[in-house]
Amino acid sequence: MPKYNLIALTNAVPGREDEFNDWYTNVHLTDVLKLPGVVAAQRFRMSDTQHRPGPFEYGYMAVYEIEIDDIRTTLAELKAVSGTERMPLSPALEDKRMVWIMEPITGRVERAKD
Repeated sequence: MPKYNLIALTNAVPGREDEFNDWYTNVHLTDVLKLPGVVAAQRFRMSDTQHRPGPFEYGYMAVYEIEIDDIRTTLAELKAVSGTERMPLSPALEDKRMVWIMEPITGRVERAKD
């Protein structure tokens, strides 16, 4: 079965980080896991240590792992429920965000064990 990652880059409304993080972790991840094919989710925040200096456009990233024959099924359901009572969006979430669907082009490569 094909595998995909949905990458969501987001920010909190300034001054509402706690509310944003509570909603994203305790509400939104669960809502997204109800979409067809979504099997796992994990959130990240921008580390203070970076390879290059900022500024950076987004401070948060969520990675959703999807396993489904037709990714359009997942995306259609996401479009249908986003912002409804089935998937409410927090007022602490900035309107500007980026969402990408990525698919693997190689297998996972690991470092050899010593």
